[in-house]
Amino acid sequence: MERSLWIPCRDSVATGLAFGLFFSVMLMPFQSVPAALLAMRFRGNVPIAMAACWISNPFTAPPLLWAQFKLGYLLREVLGVPMPHFLTSHTFNIQHIGQFNAANFILGMFALGVILALSAFPIVHLFSALMPHHLPVRKRRERIVAAIKGAVS
Repeated sequence: MERSLWIPCRDSVATGLAFGLFFSVMLMPFQSVPAALLAMRFRGNVPIAMAACWISNPFTAPPLLWAQFKLGYLLREVLGVPMPHFLTSHTFNIQHIGQFNAANFILGMFALGVILALSAFPIVHLFSALMPHHLPVRKRRERIVAAIKGAVS
């Protein structure tokens, strides 16, 4: 593995954070594994990708699950996003909370993941603009050499 993937610069941190945020809201075990693998493949910062997966934990899971369901409901009901029938027919009931639809949840999960991944780039670039010494921009020559090495490999 290349050492440059572990050194933070603006572009690699933004890419790593995007993958980490996307997989942080996916309901799956070992979220950091695909985030790290994709960060390595697309030259993102691997530690940032893995650390961003910690956003979902036992304390933040209930609000994240609720937000995913509500976002999916909004997309399906207001915008009319179609979903397969086998997902729309599966509902589950939670006492004192209400009835949930699997289609709303899955659509909301992927939509929230995409929204968070896309928000990583402006957040990192704004941070880099405000504090350039903490998150430097990789020099053009280094990017060209890294791109050539990546194309050869």
